[in-house]
Amino acid sequence: MEFTTPGQQGMSVAGLARLAETTPDTIRYYERLGLLPAPPRNRAGYRRYGSDAVDRMKFIQGTQRLGLRLSDIADLLSIRDTGTCPCGDAAVVLRKRMAEVRSEIDRLSALFGELEKMVEQLPSQDCPDPAPGVWKPLTAESA
Repeated sequence: MEFTTPGQQGMSVAGLARLAETTPDTIRYYERLGLLPAPPRNRAGYRRYGSDAVDRMKFIQGTQRLGLRLSDIADLLSIRDTGTCPCGDAAVVLRKRMAEVRSEIDRLSALFGELEKMVEQLPSQDCPDPAPGVWKPLTAESA
């Protein structure tokens, strides 16, 4: 366990969570997964994060908005941490996600087509309003 020196400050887990607009539990979870490196701790054992942790959290959150899985994010962070040009390796991860999105678009397009067919089979506008909570129009017997 690495300890900070007396003059070295740093953010608490709550401070990092505030800046990253998330929860301390999320910060600890990402640390357990290895997405955030274990920070140094002060003499009392509290985590002390540097400003680089905020940047890392923003990266994680941005990639999550793209729908990347945490394992893919870990791969991208690993690529990013090498300090070399990430373009080729990152492209592989991102193209895989693009293929998944394309597949989901195709699935949703097919679903939309099925819903359209169902709507086309519904009765015309001349159909009386159904009673609340039922799909069939009121008849003389049910009124």
